[in-house]
Parts: sequence; structure tokens; C-alpha cells
Amino acid sequence: MDTIGDFLTVIRNASTAKKQNCSVCASNIRVDLAGVLKKNGFIRGYSVSEIRPGVKEISLQLKYVRGVPAITGVVRCSRPGCRLYCSCDEIPNVYNNLGICILTTSKGILSGSDAKHNHVGGELLCKVW
Repeated sequence: MDTIGDFLTVIRNASTAKKQNCSVCASNIRVDLAGVLKKNGFIRGYSVSEIRPGVKEISLQLKYVRGVPAITGVVRCSRPGCRLYCSCDEIPNVYNNLGICILTTSKGILSGSDAKHNHVGGELLCKVW
């Protein structure tokens, strides 16, 4: 089961439907992905809440600019059946740096620009624009 792919699909569908908020089950990697999206200005914010003992949920507040979603596209690059890895020199630019790519590195989940700045490579999770 691809939990990251499900997370990205929820965001893509909510953005397409012009929803203000969406929620998904929480995990450490999903919280880190939401943090990267917030840091790069693709969502307004997120919060983690415990809906019952042992079960947490992430609520995302999506961002719109004059009625147009800030997230217009999301592509899952590395899948469970086909992992994609890249060194710091091979990290792709997304739409001439208007978008970001998100990687898992030895320093945690980072955007492509942060990974280049820290000189680390890793698994290319997704591209967001």
C-alpha cells in the first residue's frame, strides 16, 4: 500500500474540488511532507489531532491565490515497485523552480533546494507545482 501516494491524491482531489480543508490519517512521513509543503508556501497550514487514543489525523488548510489553487499538480515519482534515487547534483528543477521536488534524505524529508544546499541526495518522492 502506498501511503504517500494516497496522501498526495487526497491533496490533489481536494485542490481540484476547491475545498478549503482536507484531512488524512497521520504518520511521521505525512507530517513531514505537510511541513515541507507549508514551508514552501503550497498550503496555508496543517494541524495534527488525536481523534481517538492511538489514532491521529492531519488537517490541511489548502491555499488559493485569487481562486486558483496553489497546488496545480502533484506527481508521485518514486513508487513502492520502482524507487528513484538521485544525488545532490541530479536533483531535478520543477517548472524552472516554480515547483518543488521532495526527497527523503539522511537529514530527513527535504525539498530539492534544501537538499542541494545541504549537499545530500536521496529518494525522490514527488514533484509539486
